[in-house]
Amino acid sequence: MASSCTQLCLQCRSLLGSKTVAGTWQYYTQVRHCIRVTRVPTQILDGASLFKGNHTTNRARQMLKQQMVCFSDLAAKHLATEAKEDTAVEETSRADLVAFKSPLLPIRDAVPDSQVSLDLDAAAEFSALDMISNEEAVSISVPSAMPPASTSLRDYVDQSETLSKLVQLGVDLWKLEQRPNVGSMLLRLNFNTDVAPRLLFLKEIGVEDSRFGYIITHNPFILTESLENLQSRVNYLKSKKFSAEAVASMVARAPYLLNFSVKRLDNRLGFYQQQLNLSASNTRNIVARLPRLLCGSLEPVKENLKVFEIELGFKENEIQHIIIAVPKVLTANKRKLTQIFDFIHNVMKVPHNLIAKFPQVLNSKYLRVRERHQFLEYLGKAQYDPTLPNYISLDRLVSLPDETFCTELALATLEDFYLFQKTL
Repeated sequence: MASSCTQLCLQCRSLLGSKTVAGTWQYYTQVRHCIRVTRVPTQILDGASLFKGNHTTNRARQMLKQQMVCFSDLAAKHLATEAKEDTAVEETSRADLVAFKSPLLPIRDAVPDSQVSLDLDAAAEFSALDMISNEEAVSISVPSAMPPASTSLRDYVDQSETLSKLVQLGVDLWKLEQRPNVGSMLLRLNFNTDVAPRLLFLKEIGVEDSRFGYIITHNPFILTESLENLQSRVNYLKSKKFSAEAVASMVARAPYLLNFSVKRLDNRLGFYQQQLNLSASNTRNIVARLPRLLCGSLEPVKENLKVFEIELGFKENEIQHIIIAVPKVLTANKRKLTQIFDFIHNVMKVPHNLIAKFPQVLNSKYLRVRERHQFLEYLGKAQYDPTLPNYISLDRLVSLPDETFCTELALATLEDFYLFQKTL
């Protein structure tokens, strides 16, 4: 019996610590089990056992009454505790609702807890699925955020002032994003502090606004060059007697020109002057007309000079004349040079001195020269010797448009020339 009471007390303590209704039902089950265990049989077999049975039954009834009283007290305390906890939770919940108002509800001034009431019907009126008017829709502002990662710069144009203004200047972002690390570099630039001062510098040296997009598209790294370096390179070119107009034109046509140091620019000018044995004036002339000679590699230039001298057989003075007249041949494709020279010299029978006198023919299209020569040969008028009658100069052969070529040189109609081209 003592152990039963001990178990009952322990169960009562655990009941006081419980915080759910399920704990109360568990307590009811345990007490009923305890009463069932302490119940004693009431069957009387003889007189001796009658006295003993009555005595045991009375004790059991007294214990049962004590258990029921204990249970009633504990149940009452448990219900009172839960009621207090529920009240505290409800008050806390109401306080939280006041402190942390839903963003869907209009924010009102704080009021005392006694006046706070949660109106579920009113809250349901502000649903995200409700229709709103056009005025309310226009008034909604959503903060924009840059995409954390993207493979295209167009996803950042709306959020980046630098990119949006570069697009307005005519910069082709789709070309820049194909180059490694250029896109991330542009996103780190500030238009007012990084881009605008460089654009103003270009404008001050005479570059037209319409060329800004072309320059930045081909050389975005000019936006990271210091203004001191840019100014020092312009000053060097002017010290070599390049005019302000020539410098502006060179920068506009060769965007990488100002990215090279003064030392490199000086070495390039010295190379062309010494290698071609040109005067300072002629060197400035070819560089001003083809400024990419100061930016590109020197290997193609060296190779073409050897081709003119060794493979094509031109003399030094003839090479000088050709380069001064057509600087582009220094960077022309080697295969194209040898192909067109072979046709002019070996098929048309034009000597070296006449080719050097009209070097523009080396910069022409091979198909154009071949078709016109074959048409003149078909008509019997392919005569390129200036000492003979009906002479046709190489310059006019390659430079005149088709209609003028037919009427003045071939003495035929344009339709005849087109019909002849179909037979080739």
